[in-house]
Amino acid sequence: MVEVKNELATYAQALCHPVRIAIVELLLSQQCCYHGDLTDHIPLAKSTLSQHLKVLKEAGLIKGEINPPKTRYCIDDKVWQKAAKMFYHFFEVLPPTPVNCK
Repeated sequence: MVEVKNELATYAQALCHPVRIAIVELLLSQQCCYHGDLTDHIPLAKSTLSQHLKVLKEAGLIKGEINPPKTRYCIDDKVWQKAAKMFYHFFEVLPPTPVNCK
């Protein structure tokens, strides 16, 4: 059970930045994208974008293939589906209305 919570927390941490959400949305909208092309859609320095890609890749949500001189990124479908199910289950078990804390 602890492993599942740690895994869910890893995915949540990877998605906790608006730029990373934008990257994921872009990659979900197309099959794959080259690193240089990402800057056409997300106006950041390549080095900054690389740091965000690294976080998503370390969490397993995306994968990158190096085809010199470019790196191609895409969603890891298997991990993405697993993360989606974990988030769905997490939100599904929450009570329908918040408990008032006083």
